Amino acid sequence: RTLAAPTGHQTSVIFPHGRSRLGIAMAMRSSTATSLLSRTLRLRATSSPPLLEPSAHRVPRAESRAASSSSGGGDPSGQEPAPAPMDSPIKVFSDLRGGGGRGGSAAIDACGSARKPLSLWPGMYHSPVTNALWEARSSIFERKMDAGGNADAGPQTELLTKKPAQSRTSIVYKFAADDILREQYRDPWNEVRVGKLLEDLDALAGTIAVKHCSDGDSTTRPLLLVTASVDKMVLMKPLRLDTEVKIIGAVTYVGRSSIDIQIEVTQVDQDGDVQSDPIALTANFTFVARDSVTGKSAPVNRLSPETEREKQLYAETEALEKVKRRKREEQKGVLEKGVHKLGVEAERLKALLAEGRVFSDFPALADRDSILMKDTRLETSMICQPQQRNLYGRIFGGFLMHRAFELAFSTAYAFVGQRPCFLEVDHVDFLKPVDVGDFLRFKSCVLFTQLENKWQPLVNVEVVAHVTRPELRKSEISNTFHFTFSVGSDALKNGVNIRNVVPSTEEEARRILDRMDAEGLFD
Repeated sequence: RTLAAPTGHQTSVIFPHGRSRLGIAMAMRSSTATSLLSRTLRLRATSSPPLLEPSAHRVPRAESRAASSSSGGGDPSGQEPAPAPMDSPIKVFSDLRGGGGRGGSAAIDACGSARKPLSLWPGMYHSPVTNALWEARSSIFERKMDAGGNADAGPQTELLTKKPAQSRTSIVYKFAADDILREQYRDPWNEVRVGKLLEDLDALAGTIAVKHCSDGDSTTRPLLLVTASVDKMVLMKPLRLDTEVKIIGAVTYVGRSSIDIQIEVTQVDQDGDVQSDPIALTANFTFVARDSVTGKSAPVNRLSPETEREKQLYAETEALEKVKRRKREEQKGVLEKGVHKLGVEAERLKALLAEGRVFSDFPALADRDSILMKDTRLETSMICQPQQRNLYGRIFGGFLMHRAFELAFSTAYAFVGQRPCFLEVDHVDFLKPVDVGDFLRFKSCVLFTQLENKWQPLVNVEVVAHVTRPELRKSEISNTFHFTFSVGSDALKNGVNIRNVVPSTEEEARRILDRMDAEGLFD
């Protein structure tokens, strides 16, 4: 037993006979551990400059979008809320205690979740960063409920005009200072786990969307915001764990019921070279708004870009949306005329299937540098649990991306025989929502390889998420993900041989052609 005494005074310690040294050692170790935890548990976000301001050292994007001039923002007469800070940092607590004004040394309340409706506090499955982002997002809903606007709240009747700065949000991972946070994000090669980062990017984008759609009026019901798609994510350099990583995002464009958000992940080089571009990854998310009662599409607040960079992003995204709309109309017209997409590509289809037929008919004569697509497959399955849901009761989109990435990485690892290097995630559409209790199956394969550049061979992995319902003997595709990996230069110098992947069925050949067309490999 120990007799407590004020700090700085001597304390008398009484132990049972024969255990004094062991007791003293244990007490000292406990005191030291408590002191270390109190210093490392809290991770504070710092303020940052506005997102996507012009920089002389920015790495140009791989794809340039056609720009068209636009002032953005719709009707200028709409009511405009008070300006917000240029950057809204979110605090992260790596001990999962939750944010707000609670101090890091406060006792943990086992019943703390009772302070808010259960629907606004999903299970503590996710990373502390995701939890902090959801905490910030759910506070908007709490204010409406606390004000009594939840009972018979109606939809928002007057749209506001907001600036990108009013929803701009950032969060900082202080890996060098926080041992617990660093361990949660560490992969076997002491780099940041990309799968967990994808969860956080989706959570941050959702928080930004909620901020933009909030009208600050407790008498209106909040919108239901869901991830519609994720544009191409490009990893420009590996993310390390020996320094800070920062993610920052803002709204770049809004349609009638859609919100486009661009996010940047930055990390300063280890040598502190300020001349190098700190951007490590870029991502673009699209959210759509639904009325939380009727389920129909709902209009969102307008956007008024201020800086030249914001106006440029608005114009680029607007031009891209027009291109996508035109392509959808063209595809619809082709289908209505009954013209099969592959009708004019018979030769390409035939060439892809030629080697696959050799594998089937003359396996002893098949090319040993090739492999059938079906022989690269991996699969995993799971029951979707309540701990994996988001604030709306559906399975968190970032969680789906996380699981898909982990399976794709494993598929590339088994195919190459060496640790693969992640390069990018291509466009992802969230076709169907996934609910708690759904039986989810992820199926992956190496779709094709690009071996023209022997110093950077590319491995394209496809992951398809199926929502299956055994009771109904029914299976539907929820998401299709496409990841691109490469191989490290050291492995290539050691003679690693990457095979060519060939289809064995017409359906597999069509999937390859569709993917190549989407990436513009035949332009």
